[in-house]
Amino acid sequence: MCGIVGYIGFQWAAPILLEGLRTLEYRGYDSAGIATVDPEQGLKIARSTGKLHNLLVKLTADMPTAKLGIGHTRWATHGGVTEENAHPHCDERGRIVVIQNGIVENYLELKEHLLERGIPFSSQTDTEVIAHLLGLYTQELGSFTAAFGQVMGQLRGGNAVVAVDRDSPDQLIAARLGNAGAVVVGEGEGENFVASDLPAIVRHTRKVVFLEDGEMAILTESSVRYQRITGEELRKSSTTVAWDPISAAKGGYKHFMQKEIFEQPRTTTDTLRGRVDIEHGRVLLEGLALSEEQLAQIEQIHAVACGTAWHACLVLKYFVESIARTPVEVDYASEFRYRSPVLRPNSLLLALTQSGETVDTLAAMAEAREQGIPTLGILNAIGSQASRLADGGVIYIHSGPEIAVASTKVFTGMLMAGYLLALQIAQAKGILTPAQMQTHLQSVIELPGKISLLLKDTALYDHLADQYHHVTDMLYLGRWVNAPIALEGALKMKEISYIHAEGYPAGEMKHGPIALIDERMPVVCIATRDPVYEKMLSNIEQVRARGGRVIALINPEDTQVREKADHIIEVPSTTPLLSAILNTIPLQLFSYAMALRRGADVDQPRNLAKSVTVE
Repeated sequence: MCGIVGYIGFQWAAPILLEGLRTLEYRGYDSAGIATVDPEQGLKIARSTGKLHNLLVKLTADMPTAKLGIGHTRWATHGGVTEENAHPHCDERGRIVVIQNGIVENYLELKEHLLERGIPFSSQTDTEVIAHLLGLYTQELGSFTAAFGQVMGQLRGGNAVVAVDRDSPDQLIAARLGNAGAVVVGEGEGENFVASDLPAIVRHTRKVVFLEDGEMAILTESSVRYQRITGEELRKSSTTVAWDPISAAKGGYKHFMQKEIFEQPRTTTDTLRGRVDIEHGRVLLEGLALSEEQLAQIEQIHAVACGTAWHACLVLKYFVESIARTPVEVDYASEFRYRSPVLRPNSLLLALTQSGETVDTLAAMAEAREQGIPTLGILNAIGSQASRLADGGVIYIHSGPEIAVASTKVFTGMLMAGYLLALQIAQAKGILTPAQMQTHLQSVIELPGKISLLLKDTALYDHLADQYHHVTDMLYLGRWVNAPIALEGALKMKEISYIHAEGYPAGEMKHGPIALIDERMPVVCIATRDPVYEKMLSNIEQVRARGGRVIALINPEDTQVREKADHIIEVPSTTPLLSAILNTIPLQLFSYAMALRRGADVDQPRNLAKSVTVE
C-alpha cells in the first residue's frame, strides 16, 4: 500500500526520492512527502495531499540539495487525508524523522504513555508514536541505532519503518516487522537505497537484499550493515534482479492496464517457459520443494487468496478437481485463520498472491505452518515474503511488474500456473498417461496465440462502451469453470469504471438476481462451449424474457446464442477448462473501454491499492 523510498549517497536525494515515489504510484496513495538531512541545511520536510505533482510544486522553488533523504506515499489508515497526517513525521525536537508502512497495533497504548510524559502530538497517525519514541530513546541511550532497535521491539503489528536522525546525517536505518510491506535494500557504488518495492530502485541498482521479519539495515553512502532489532549482527547475501525501468514504462499504450492486457500473449508464454515437455508428455515445475511422491500423497488442497487472486483460486478448484481428482477447498485469506480451520495430514495450502506481501495471505500461510501443513505459493513478485514462507515451494508466474491496480496479466498467469500444477499433481498420481498429458499440453501451448487473436480488433469494446457507459448496474453470468470468470469480470467493471456489477453462477440467477433484470440491465453471459452449454442457453432465454440486454461470449461456430444475443463477442475455441483463460480477456477489454469512456482513472482507481499490506 504505502510507498517508501530512501537514499544516501553522492547525488541529490530529493530528485531520486521523487522519481522512486512516482514508480510506486500504482500502490495507491492519498498524500506524499519527503524529508532530507544535510549537515549545513539541517532537516527539511515537504508534504502535501493528493498526487505527487502537488508535492513537486511545493519543492520546485526550493529543491533540497541534501544527499540523504526519505520519501513516502501514504494510504490513510489512522487519521484522515490531511497534510498534518502525511509522512514523514518528526519527534517533538525536530530531530528524528520517520516514514512507515503498516499499522502499529498498540499505538493507543504507546501514545497514552507518551502523552503522560507531556509529549505533544501534531497528527492523528500511529506513525507519530514511532518518531516520538525514537526521540526519547535516542536521547536516553545516546545512540540512534540502539534506540531504533529498542523502539522496533516495542511495536506490535506488521510494519516497515525507515528513519533518519538530523544529528547523524551520515546514516539511514530501515526495519521490517512481521508481514507488512516489503523492505528492499539496494546496494550501489558510493550510494545505497531502500524501498518498499523493486521498481523504485531498480533503475539505480539491481543488487538488492530483502529484509525479513525483525531485521534492520543501517545504510551509509559506502556500506550497508544488517542486524536483528535485538542487536545481533547478520550476514545477508544480495540478489541480482533482472527487472529494469523499461519494463515498467507504458511503451506507447495510453495506460498501464491497457499495456498489461496486451502483454498477456507474452506473459502467458513466460509462465509456460521451461515447464512443458510436450515430447514426453510431462510438466516440469522447477520451483516445487515437494517431490512427486509427496504430491501423490496429497489428499486435499486449501486454496487461499484475496480479491482477483481469490477468483483464480475458484478456477483452480475446477482445474485440480477435474484433472487431478484432488478435492480443493477455497477460502478468502482474510477469513481463513478466523474460522479455526481443520487442516488434516496430507493436506496442502495453496497461496495465490501477486505481490507476495498481502498480509491476510501471509497470515493464512503462517496458520498452515503452525498446523504442520506445507504451503505452496503461486506468486509474481520474486523474493517476496510469501516466497520465503512457502516451504512447499513457489511457482513464479513470471508476468513482470504489474503497475495498474486492477490485475490483468497476473490473473491469467495464475490460471496458467494453476493448470500446470493440476497436471503436475495428476502426473504424480498416475492419473494421466503421457499421451493424455500431451493432449493437455498442446492445448495449453496454443493459448497465447489465441489470446493474440482476441487482441487484434478491440473496436467492438469501444462500441459497447458507447452504448452502455451510462448504466449504473450490470450482471455477469457464467456456469461451471466460467462462474468464477463472471465474478472476475464484474469485479473489473466495478474496480475501474465504478459501475455496480455483480457476478453470479448462472444457475443461481433465479434465486435473487433475476429480480433486477429489466430493459435497462446489460447482462454479460459467458456462453462458450462446455459441459453445461445447454443450461446456459436456458439462462439466456430467461434474461431475454425479462427484457435484459444480452452481451454474449461465444465460440465462432455457435449459431444458437448468436440468434438470441444483442451483442456477440467471439472467443476462439479451446478445451472447456481452458476456456476460462480465454474468456477473461474480453471482459478485461470491456472494463477498460467502459472506464475510458466514463473518464475514470484507469490505472489508479479511487479507494484501491495494489498491495494490501494491512488488515
